[in-house]
Amino acid sequence: MTDKKNKILLCNCTETMKVDGVAIGKALGCGDIPVSRQLCRANISSFEAALAKGEDLLVGCTQEAPLFGEIADDAGISTRIHFTNIRERAGWTKGDPATAKIAALLADAQYSTTPARLKTIESDGMCLVYGKGQIALDAARTLSGRLSVTLVWSDPDDVILPSVMDFAAYRGKLVQAGGSLGNFDVTLDNYAPLLPSSKGAAEFLLPRDGAASRCSLIVDLSGETPLLTGWQKRDGYLRAEPGDNVAIAKTLFEASDLVGTFEKPIYVNYDASICAHGQSGIIGCSKCIDNCPAGALTSLGDIIGVDDGICGGCGACSSHCPTGAISYAYPTRADMIGRIQNLLSVYRQAGGKNPVLLLHDELYGAEMINVMARSGRGLPAHVIPVDAHAAGMPGHDVFAAALAAGAHHIFVLANPASKDDLAAVSEEIALSNAILSGLGIDSPERVTLVVESDPDAVEAALHSLTETKAICEAEFAAVGSKRDVARTALMLLHGAVAESPDVIALPASAPYGRIDIDVEGCTLCLACVSACPANALLDNPDKPQVRFVESACVQCGLCSKTCPENVISLTPQLDFTDAAMQPQTLNEEEPAYCVRCNKPFGTQSTINRISEKLAGRHYMFQTEEQSQLIRMCDNCRVEAQMNMPDNPFAAGERPRIRTTEDYLNAEKGLTAGDFLIDDGD
Repeated sequence: MTDKKNKILLCNCTETMKVDGVAIGKALGCGDIPVSRQLCRANISSFEAALAKGEDLLVGCTQEAPLFGEIADDAGISTRIHFTNIRERAGWTKGDPATAKIAALLADAQYSTTPARLKTIESDGMCLVYGKGQIALDAARTLSGRLSVTLVWSDPDDVILPSVMDFAAYRGKLVQAGGSLGNFDVTLDNYAPLLPSSKGAAEFLLPRDGAASRCSLIVDLSGETPLLTGWQKRDGYLRAEPGDNVAIAKTLFEASDLVGTFEKPIYVNYDASICAHGQSGIIGCSKCIDNCPAGALTSLGDIIGVDDGICGGCGACSSHCPTGAISYAYPTRADMIGRIQNLLSVYRQAGGKNPVLLLHDELYGAEMINVMARSGRGLPAHVIPVDAHAAGMPGHDVFAAALAAGAHHIFVLANPASKDDLAAVSEEIALSNAILSGLGIDSPERVTLVVESDPDAVEAALHSLTETKAICEAEFAAVGSKRDVARTALMLLHGAVAESPDVIALPASAPYGRIDIDVEGCTLCLACVSACPANALLDNPDKPQVRFVESACVQCGLCSKTCPENVISLTPQLDFTDAAMQPQTLNEEEPAYCVRCNKPFGTQSTINRISEKLAGRHYMFQTEEQSQLIRMCDNCRVEAQMNMPDNPFAAGERPRIRTTEDYLNAEKGLTAGDFLIDDGD
């Protein structure tokens, strides 16, 4: 939601940009906003006066945020001050004034989102320095004053040992590593301690393989291939090439601070109850695991495990998850869509036209925008930047909601250095464009991935974009599951396009579609119903029947993999009709009725098939009476077997219970067949 209580302070940065405080205030509903010429210098008294009133402040400048914060601290004022960048993102642009975009960005800065949960990480400063020769030794000596260092040489040649060794030193080959900051596990081969009496070259004692240990952080200066998946995002693992002195210095500087207690956002939430990963040991969907560049996700049988310590928040898992079992929490889906809807709404209220969204990450994307604004034409006035922790986190649900809210086009700006993170979002973009094409909107594609390191190329792509019309301008509450949100947005798009087809074909990896059953080979065993994780397949307790709800199907394939007859096939498609929301019968039969009690059980075709194979052929079903057992329900079958003369479970006649009279007769010499007659005397 938008908090309108913040006092807004604006500046035209010595008239280097046009800032219309009256129009902006009108769009935000907060009255005229005074605009300073130089808020951080000549007009600093305006900031100090606002501080003195104790109001929460929103300053339209990020460059001088440290200065404003220092002034507030010196004044002893605890007023909350927020900052947002309207200069590089909006004001510094050539062409039309960016008044509408400035208003939208100020509204976005006041939008309250749900904070992500935090994970507490403890690092005791146990540091493994791993590398070659003198470089590794010098690094270990540099860090030893701040951290508890253990040095392991991958190659100890050319080492000049110091007169004082204030840390343990070894030789070894790092062969395995896992974990994250505060909890690394390492295994080394050829592991041997340094001999204290080494005079010339370093000498070592009794090497051994498989030495295992733990540490809180790793400084890798070996130049070898990293053993950790997605090592660039792994907190606590720092790496530099041995010949790059600048990179080594930066690495040592970062490592020296990695001791103590830290808090890390938990980027994703996981709901195992709707996960389509597996069922009864059969693997269905593995999109999240396949697309995780950090190796933070692992298969735990029917569900997956998420290591929050390893997760770097790239969002690929959430972007590509068909059910929403893994959902991004930094921000949540509802907050991300709410932000976009709020941005577009305020932009239109301020008179903005042809809005285009530029989704980017907080680091690379922000720096790219800064370079374009300072050295080029800057962002076009109608291109609205939307920052997030990672560019790869939005999925087709977010894209559809943005287009339904009135975005004409969506650009996703990504760092080429993070190309391993982009497979999932690339497929989600392809799916979005395929849906739009199926609806009849295919010129040009409305969602574009830009993986570019040249600011001029990015700027050219944004300025040369062909103007299009909005598909629709509708907002909705993004509540419910990922599929609920996506379907709501897609239905809005479908309804806005005249004569759009009710059913459109989709790419093979799409999470929407139907299944077909070859009824000739189906025995209605209902294994598919038991395997379906999304409740898209249903049975009928009153009749042998398989029913299907297409809107719930995620195309995970567990039903086809589980089917013992191999009669199930999948067809990716998107059905916009009401029929997709209702159960449809795929196969049904009349039940078989028990020949004794007339109770329904099983299916008639299955019973007939069993009877054909067993009656008169199997030794247990040789006679007509035995063959009738096949056509009985479970209770009647047991009862009939118990009454058969050749019942294998039948016991002999129950022996007569011996009584006191029997023992008395035995004493009198009477046999079991004799009887004493009491004549009454």
